[in-house]
Amino acid sequence: MTDVQVTKDVIYDTVHQQPTDIYTSEAVTEKSPAIIIIHGGGWFRGDKSKENDLAEILAAKGYFTIVPNYRLAPKDLFPASRDDIESVFTWLKNSAYPFDHSKIAAVGASAGGNLSVELALKFGIPAVSWSGIFDLYDWVSKHPDVVAEPDTKQDATKLASAQIDQDGAHDAFYKWFVLNYVDGNMDQLKEADPIQRVSRHSGPIYFANSLNELVPISGVQKMQAELSAAGIASIAQFIPGSRHGKAYQADVLNNTLDFFTKNLQ
Repeated sequence: MTDVQVTKDVIYDTVHQQPTDIYTSEAVTEKSPAIIIIHGGGWFRGDKSKENDLAEILAAKGYFTIVPNYRLAPKDLFPASRDDIESVFTWLKNSAYPFDHSKIAAVGASAGGNLSVELALKFGIPAVSWSGIFDLYDWVSKHPDVVAEPDTKQDATKLASAQIDQDGAHDAFYKWFVLNYVDGNMDQLKEADPIQRVSRHSGPIYFANSLNELVPISGVQKMQAELSAAGIASIAQFIPGSRHGKAYQADVLNNTLDFFTKNLQ
């Protein structure tokens, strides 16, 4: 593999002191596209360091790659994380780094998939979502009998991303971290639903989701219907089993790379 160089903890937001890691290689030139990788963790946990493997793959293939941190709930509720990711996009777009500033895409898993798609909806860039979280207000409203509970069986700080939440649907935990994103405020949860931000200016999106996992496939189905109505191209890949996000990275990586190649030409 091409040698990859990493620059750690470059500050993209001086107000909130938010850092990003930058990955490049000899395959990256001023004509290369850039990709933003957004880590997952239900908007309340996770760190950019967990994306090192994917970042090295993309940089070696000639993409100028950055992996930012962002503010997390419950200390910083929605829309703090979305604001940070929009800030990192604007920072990257206006930076002096040597890449093609007209060609930027995003990829993320779980909460990172949600935030990746938010960039596509606002800025019209291509985005990839692995197990992105999209069914928020409607899902919570239709599951009043589900008691929201945190997942106390797993310490995410000690597990690789691909080992987290691999036991299938977990409605109590899903409801907990969705509500945690807005401190239980249903009006704010309605605003957090990205489906309302789909427009004819949105970018193309590739969705992947396991058929029986932590994140319900209903979110992908609703997003695709809205994108289709707006005339925006999207692809959905539904994977058998219960793996979540990066756990099925090997199964979707080639399709992800093909999507980037096609949409960043």
